[in-house]
Amino acid sequence: MNTLLKKSIKIGAPLLFGAFLVWYSLSQVSVAVLATYFKNADLSWIFLGLFFGVLSHLSRAYRWQFMLAPMGYKPAFANSVMAVFIGYLVNYAVPRAGEVSRAAVVANYEDIPFEKGFGTIVSERIADMLMMLCIVAITLFLQFDFIYKLLIQNLNPVKILILLTGVVALFLGLTLYVKKAKKGVALKIKVFVQGLLEGLTSIFKMEKKWAFIFHTVFIWAMYVCMFWATVPAIEGLEVPLGAVLIGFIAGGFSIAATNGGIGLYPVAVAGAFALFGIAAEPANAFGWIMWTAQTAMILVLGGLSFLFLPMYNKNT
Repeated sequence: MNTLLKKSIKIGAPLLFGAFLVWYSLSQVSVAVLATYFKNADLSWIFLGLFFGVLSHLSRAYRWQFMLAPMGYKPAFANSVMAVFIGYLVNYAVPRAGEVSRAAVVANYEDIPFEKGFGTIVSERIADMLMMLCIVAITLFLQFDFIYKLLIQNLNPVKILILLTGVVALFLGLTLYVKKAKKGVALKIKVFVQGLLEGLTSIFKMEKKWAFIFHTVFIWAMYVCMFWATVPAIEGLEVPLGAVLIGFIAGGFSIAATNGGIGLYPVAVAGAFALFGIAAEPANAFGWIMWTAQTAMILVLGGLSFLFLPMYNKNT
């Protein structure tokens, strides 16, 4: 398989998958019904959610400077902000290419070597991954009874125990195998995990580590607030805290799976809400409104960043 074909598949497959999911989502609720929900949505709640979203992105740009400072680089905050929005925008076109474009922006306009800028972004992603895992853990703790009852109703307890035992045994076996690896895929996994751990420990060695940790928590708190604040935009939609957290997690993973969550985000959120007995129509409508609001924010702010970045740096 040649390189061009591989690239085409990497770019095209998520888009085709997203298109299929758009069709599937619209088969669950008609376009006319969705249009009614959009028309009647309370814009004040939607804009409040977007406000929280913008705060999270500004905090991300500011946090990035804590990682660049120890290497002697102090990019202009405006360039950091525009690089972040451009990165999000590029991710809608090519999955996971946003990190590359973000590092390229500061390489061009701040003379920060690409590999160093990209390395700090990878370390950031490690911190973000840990925050998502923390949110999952908090959700499991707060909704333990609900999740336990759900599993008991749908699975035999003996099967659950066998499954958990198998998962733990498989994890321990793979860990031991990878730890002793000297070559092949297992060695690549070993090097990757070691890199993750090294990136994680580097966070605690930086000069302003507590500020970095604060902004990391703040970023994800704003993500959750953005999701939660948008719920009242749909009249009559009542979503308990557990559904908010599980819906947020489902939506978060969907964004990583397709280009900006296209098609998958509404399906994932509606599926999470269905566990709590929330009707399909308002659940799907919320997913589409939430995704549309986020996407519009990135398209506008990312597009403006592309426009103003060279203007802002015209003297350099």
